Amino acid sequence: MNTTINRLFNCKDEELPVVAKFVAFSLKRDLADFTAFSPKFTTNYVINFDTKITAISDLLEPQAETLAKSVITARYTATMGSLIGSINRISGYIKLGKAELDFTDAGFGLSALRKSIEKNDVEGAIANLHIILANINTYKTILAAQGLTDEFISNLTAASQSLAADKQQQYEITSNRRSIVQNNISLLNDAYNQIMEINSVGKILYKGSDQAKLADYTFTDLLKKVRQISKGTPTDTTTTTK
Repeated sequence: MNTTINRLFNCKDEELPVVAKFVAFSLKRDLADFTAFSPKFTTNYVINFDTKITAISDLLEPQAETLAKSVITARYTATMGSLIGSINRISGYIKLGKAELDFTDAGFGLSALRKSIEKNDVEGAIANLHIILANINTYKTILAAQGLTDEFISNLTAASQSLAADKQQQYEITSNRRSIVQNNISLLNDAYNQIMEINSVGKILYKGSDQAKLADYTFTDLLKKVRQISKGTPTDTTTTTK
């Protein structure tokens, strides 16, 4: 019977190695102070920490999977971009058949598909393409009289299937990785424990004497920095002591 190992850290998995890298940088900078405090903090200690950081980084986002997801994203982005011409053609056919088709682009689903493409929202594009293809099937005779061909419909169907396949493949990669991470959560916990060990000594060394360095060993401050960087916002210099 498998025993579930709980996360010891209160942040996203992918945030942990970034926090760890910040702590490793500070530790290397202040290693002389740490070594003076305790002989435990040696060059080998730093190397061990770097090794753990590499291990959890590879666990969370291995290069092969990162590349695979990038390729998939580029492919479905290109597929969605190619749909702009198709949207324009369908819109034209609707206008030509306005005597029999009392539809606007929005009513037919074209406007929603445009918005999905603008947002690079593959799930929205798949859903909206499904609606458009259903409408094409319903009003095919009228649209065909305006110039819509079976080849055009086949190409649009193929684009829809391609988007769905790419989305599924990307989901499977992400889902599989989450499962692997959960099965190896002890590695993340071990890295977190070492972060907290280093931080605890950093607080002893710099609390009351160097507020800037104290922030470098405060998990909440480091996590705030990670999230600000990921959002592209300026770093808040306000510090805490948690």
